[in-house]
Amino acid sequence: MQATKSIWMNGELVDWDDATIHVGAHGLHYGTGVFEGIRCYETADGPAVFRLTEHMQRLHNSARLLYMELPFSVEELRTATHELIGHNGLPECYVRPFAFYGFGELGVHTKGNPVEVVIMSWPWGNYLGDDNATKGITAKVSSWKRIGPNTIPHVAKATGVYLNSMLAVHEATRAGYDEAILLTDDGFVADGSGENIFVVKEGRIFTPPLSTSILPGITRASVIEIAQDLGYVVEEASLVRSDLYLADEIFMTGTAAEVTPVRAVDDI
Repeated sequence: MQATKSIWMNGELVDWDDATIHVGAHGLHYGTGVFEGIRCYETADGPAVFRLTEHMQRLHNSARLLYMELPFSVEELRTATHELIGHNGLPECYVRPFAFYGFGELGVHTKGNPVEVVIMSWPWGNYLGDDNATKGITAKVSSWKRIGPNTIPHVAKATGVYLNSMLAVHEATRAGYDEAILLTDDGFVADGSGENIFVVKEGRIFTPPLSTSILPGITRASVIEIAQDLGYVVEEASLVRSDLYLADEIFMTGTAAEVTPVRAVDDI
């Protein structure tokens, strides 16, 4: 991660090295936090942030599902993001807003802990590698299953949820693959460790439904909208492992990964 000039923290711009938290922060011990990944692109008219309002609204929605009330509105977070990007002088960057329960009490219950809100921005290429956006990645179906919707609210982009993803991607990369694909307990395709997944078969585009415990991706929604506008049939459908092996094409989507093709699954 490349350090930049400042980080927005609880309503103020602070120097990068001064943006610290107490080791007793509740979010550090219990994963009680929510976050977003957002991209700002360089354009002829200056920096442009992709679907900023939708991302900040999802941050608020995620917080509600963790019984967390954010002390800043969607519009205030939008303004803070623009201020930070301008202050850091970044024509193109990745933006990471996040909120967590800070230092107060250390019981499992969050009572007595303040809600901290932070926004970072720094230069970051494609999450799965800039070259892979062209040549594609390899993926492995993980032995770790995607957590169920009644285990943790999967529509919340919550920090603790990503332990599930971390285990899957570690397993995949240690075996020599670029990314993991997780299945549900019922054996249906869910998603990657940090991306939604699309399968192309006979000219139709399929993607797992939200009932498979996937995050309602903003890039996912954008791809569906663009594909339909271009005349493609896009279906939310329950997919099984063999659908991956028999697909004509597969690609993954996400703010960090953007749109990345998959060239092989389990060496197929």
